[in-house]
Formats: sequence, C-alpha cells, structure tokens
Amino acid sequence: MSAELSESVALWNRKALVIESDEVLAQILDRGSADDWRALYLLAAADARLRARIHRLVLAVPLPLPRFWLAALIALGEPADLTAPVPDYFEHTGI
Repeated sequence: MSAELSESVALWNRKALVIESDEVLAQILDRGSADDWRALYLLAAADARLRARIHRLVLAVPLPLPRFWLAALIALGEPADLTAPVPDYFEHTGI
C-alpha cells in the first residue's frame, strides 16, 4: 500500500486508505492531488484488477479528468477508448 496515498487530503472523511473500496478509489480519482494520482498509477501498473476498477469507475462516475485516466490506462497497456462516453462532471456538480 502506498504511504503517500494513505495521507492524501482526498481521504479527509476516511480513517484509513482502503484501496479495495470503490468509494475510496473514486474519491482519490476525484479529489486526489497529482502526487496521489502518481502513487495510484504506480499501484495500478502492478495490479490488473485495480486497472479494471479504475476503468469501470471512469466510465460511471463524474470525474474532473476522465480522459486523463483513460490515457493512463492505455499507457499501462489496457484497452480503453478515449472517445468513450463519460459522465459530465460539470453537469453533476455545482461548479
């Protein structure tokens, strides 16, 4: 487990990093810093199941940079479509 991620401000409402939780993973994808995302990318590089979960969440959860994550998955060798429909972050938030 990444020590960097366990200290992420994205986990402000969590007592611990439970990367196996889709809610925690979505929270990191949504609110994580560049350092958090780098740590998550390194974890995903070694874990096909984590890559599959990230892919599923990117296509289902409104995130600020969904195509960034699709490109990251492609860089890790995963089949992903950069033109796939993704939820509109701005439509689902107050921003």
